[in-house]
Amino acid sequence: MKKVVLAFSGGLDTSYCAIYLAQDLGLEVYSAIVDTGGFSDEELKEIERRAYAMGVKQHIHLNETQRFYKSCIRYLVFGNVLKNNVYPLSVSAERVTQAIAIANYAKSIGADYVAHGSTGAGNDQVRFDMVFQALIPEVEIITPIRDKRLSRDEEITYLKAHGVEMDFQKAQYSINKGIWGTSIGGKETLTSNLPLPEEAYPTQLTKQEPERVSLHFKKGELTGINDIEFENPVLAIQHLQALAAPYAIGRDIHVGDTIIGIKGRVGFEAAAPLIIIKAHHTLEKHVLTKWQLYWKDQLSAWYGNWLHEGQLLDPTMRDIEAFLEHTQENVTGKVSVLLAPYRFQVEGIESAHDLMSDKFGSYGEMNRAWTSDDVKGFAKIFGNQTKLYHSVNSEPVWITE
Repeated sequence: MKKVVLAFSGGLDTSYCAIYLAQDLGLEVYSAIVDTGGFSDEELKEIERRAYAMGVKQHIHLNETQRFYKSCIRYLVFGNVLKNNVYPLSVSAERVTQAIAIANYAKSIGADYVAHGSTGAGNDQVRFDMVFQALIPEVEIITPIRDKRLSRDEEITYLKAHGVEMDFQKAQYSINKGIWGTSIGGKETLTSNLPLPEEAYPTQLTKQEPERVSLHFKKGELTGINDIEFENPVLAIQHLQALAAPYAIGRDIHVGDTIIGIKGRVGFEAAAPLIIIKAHHTLEKHVLTKWQLYWKDQLSAWYGNWLHEGQLLDPTMRDIEAFLEHTQENVTGKVSVLLAPYRFQVEGIESAHDLMSDKFGSYGEMNRAWTSDDVKGFAKIFGNQTKLYHSVNSEPVWITE
């Protein structure tokens, strides 16, 4: 029998795919769940049980959380990447990592086919397809839900006819959880005006008393929180999430352009990612020069958009990553953050590389590294071209009748 690797989550779509691939197409199904920090041990065991109940030949759990951090999240932090200044790319970033893991697994077992349960209306179909085409071009892609244009009711009827027992009630909200945030979709996100209700968010407010935390960065990476030093940043992210999530911090709705050209709207909660990005950015504003910050903004925005569109494998991304990593050489220090219900505030930083050193002067008060004559001469030369322009063109350009 020919082998097919199925990216399997255990939901309705991938359950349909598992049975269809085995029984209708006669393939030997190897299912794989790719974990990017969003599953408990109990959930993974339930997904495995469900896979074998669907008749797969073999099911595997691919833990890619550390790889996800090293190949992706660290650069999102280095670049302070927030899509449209709002969204920390919670799902879009992890999808590419998941697709790469599935492709590598398919190659390792000599699969003839690879399959995923994407529909024809979202971003994920493009992300998965592009990665598969780049890494395993000899492996044919099968997408039953997209190709057959199946409705949810048609999938349910098919599964019931094959004796599948599962909860077919559609959850009111679609939840996708990973280490870099949780996305939430529901009837409100299909509109342009309705907010998500309180109960739609997986993490509810359970902490009321504000507290301060100290985030320790070393060359741009989060390595410690308060008095705890972590052996790797993944553990630090998880610890911060546990501290901040009970305050219901990091909730918002992102509106953006999808890969396929339509507008999309999704809710999310991402306490740790938003705190880390804002704290890291504040530290950078103290230790980097204005032109480092300027070019980081330009390249980071491009990097985040290209990643959102599934293009992590584009070699240009390696070039930008090299630039981003080099900028982090002096991004080391401590950032104080206040956590409170529904909000957080970055209060200040301490760093040996702080360029806001009072030995050069205090803004708006006293200078210690130059004289008043130095400034007079600088202002005269710095404004010389503008002065020449207005000398030749006597009327200022902004004056109208």
